[in-house]
Amino acid sequence: MASRITVRPREYHDSVRLMRLSQALRQAPGVTEAMVMMATPNNAKILATSGFVSDVAGAAKPEDLVIAVVAESDEAAEQAIETAIGMLQQTAQTAGGKVQYRTLDAACAAKSEINFVCISLPGHYAGAEAELALKRGMNVFLFSDNIDLEEEKRLKQLALDNNRLLMGPDCGTAIINGAGIGFANAVSRGPVGIVAASGTGAQEISSLIDRMGVGISHVIGTGGRDLHHDIGGITMCQGLKLLADDPQTRIIVVTSKPPSDTARARVLETAAAIGKPVIFNFLGDARHADTPDASFCETLAETALVAARRVRVDAVLPSVADVDKDRFIAGARDGRRASQRYIRGLYAGGTLCYEALLMLGKRGIKSFSNLKHDEFAIGDLFSSRDNTIIDMGDDAYTQGRAHPMIDPTLRHQRIEQEAADPEVALLLLDLVIGYGAHANPADALAQTLKRAFTIAANDGRNLPVIVTICGTEGDIQGYARQVAQLREIGVLVAYNNCEAIDIAGRYLEAINA
Repeated sequence: MASRITVRPREYHDSVRLMRLSQALRQAPGVTEAMVMMATPNNAKILATSGFVSDVAGAAKPEDLVIAVVAESDEAAEQAIETAIGMLQQTAQTAGGKVQYRTLDAACAAKSEINFVCISLPGHYAGAEAELALKRGMNVFLFSDNIDLEEEKRLKQLALDNNRLLMGPDCGTAIINGAGIGFANAVSRGPVGIVAASGTGAQEISSLIDRMGVGISHVIGTGGRDLHHDIGGITMCQGLKLLADDPQTRIIVVTSKPPSDTARARVLETAAAIGKPVIFNFLGDARHADTPDASFCETLAETALVAARRVRVDAVLPSVADVDKDRFIAGARDGRRASQRYIRGLYAGGTLCYEALLMLGKRGIKSFSNLKHDEFAIGDLFSSRDNTIIDMGDDAYTQGRAHPMIDPTLRHQRIEQEAADPEVALLLLDLVIGYGAHANPADALAQTLKRAFTIAANDGRNLPVIVTICGTEGDIQGYARQVAQLREIGVLVAYNNCEAIDIAGRYLEAINA
């Protein structure tokens, strides 16, 4: 085996672009591992733990680019390095045929009408650029993370003082005036506005609303910590007021994981004063409040349905026919061995994973997870025990690799690992399609599941699988095409995450009764 490391000083590239390039290099002939990343302290640790250690890499600075490759020969390693450099240069020169500006000042000087900026930089630099943009009077979509809580509060207060919007940090999803930003879906325009502290929660709700024939005005992301006690819902309250003033928006949806009491009170107070119907979905927080023209929903699917029916009273959430659910459960039981007692959920969407834990918990089904911090916190991230539901998009799994929405390799490996476990009774999975996601995730998943089915069958077991797909027919991957590819191999495809969890819960109760 041959290992090569190249450092390119002061050459910055967006993390998502580098993750995609790393993924592409791993598929090159003779290459067994590839990592292309900025030399931040955290990435330096990832490189070291992966066996990429050199004096050159050790001396690299956060603004330097590192290309590291392991291949079967010196020639394959050198070719991979050359390919990476060529692809980066080509991307920088041709990026959509558009002019590339090296600084925010240069972009503003060339186009004075700019009032919105997307920032994806290492956290050390992202905060400074966000501050510069806000002081220039811009609204900011801050994709970057690793910005401390105190800095986040200061930046959000600056945005508020300047009557500008800061979405983030760590904001993954937004739709502004019909334009998807980050991970978003192709939804029709309409009267429902969404303010969301959860990316895949916003995607699930907006996609389901679209599939019920109702459109979206805007999706305003806040970043996951906006409802923390120290932040107090600054961006969420701003988003509510902006949607209240937007003539296209008639109904507003709020979605997040449980907020702090302080943030919850401020958000409810703001909602009560805006004069438009507001539908609240605080996952895991079922408390209602005496807020005028407000609805409180417990699941993402319920939230989408209530919102759609505010526009179309006859809106119906599609579902798997009862006869098909019963047939799936009966067939799964027929091929089951006594050892198969547990569910394994492998999620790409963090909010979808969180919803699964909540819904299964209400059925009395306790599950281990990397999202828990009690006695059910998972010990080993790379092995399961009993019922296990994990968010494979968590930072612990994505360090040095693309998110599973982009690169499903690690999750596919985990699927085959679970298939070999004689205690696994059911696999529960999600696919999130749309902007930024894998071009055809259902096809890649189907190939993996076929191997998983063979692994189980060779041991005399079946392996029932339930998948939910978050997305729309307008997405480049095509919702119907994704569904068809999975149903063709015998997978039960649910119409939403809530339905998938319900069927999984029913099956688990049936076999353990």
